[in-house]
Amino acid sequence: MKSLWGKSDIANSFIASILPSRRNVVANPEWLIQNEGAMKDFRKLKVCGRAHQLVLAVYQTTMSFPRDETYGLTAQIRRSASSVPSNIAEGCGRDGDAELARFCLIARGSASELEYQILLAHDLKLIRPDQYEQLTEQIIEIKRMLTVLFQKLTADR
Repeated sequence: MKSLWGKSDIANSFIASILPSRRNVVANPEWLIQNEGAMKDFRKLKVCGRAHQLVLAVYQTTMSFPRDETYGLTAQIRRSASSVPSNIAEGCGRDGDAELARFCLIARGSASELEYQILLAHDLKLIRPDQYEQLTEQIIEIKRMLTVLFQKLTADR
């Protein structure tokens, strides 16, 4: 007999036998990580934590930008800042080290974009020199960390 998904009851019972029950997955979410060899937890990567702290600092800094920049430089800066940890997280959810390495390069590109936008905001007198220095130091540190992570991920290839 065919089920809703077009498989027979025998196929459905086989699929059910090899997958954990919904209750087991909810009670033990580690099952998903332990049995998904390629997936990594982005929360465990220091670079992702540092990138998240950078996003928080960027949002705090851009709160004082003029209202007429809300849809201009403010939005661009916030988008490129949040893109760094977002790409790291996406890479962790992809298949294998090669994909994570590729997303590390994309994240590093976003960090470079943010570095320029912070320079522009500084030159436009939208951020103070001390804010500029602090944010730039954080960005450079994250770019270095992403480079090291990329090198480790691609070393065995």
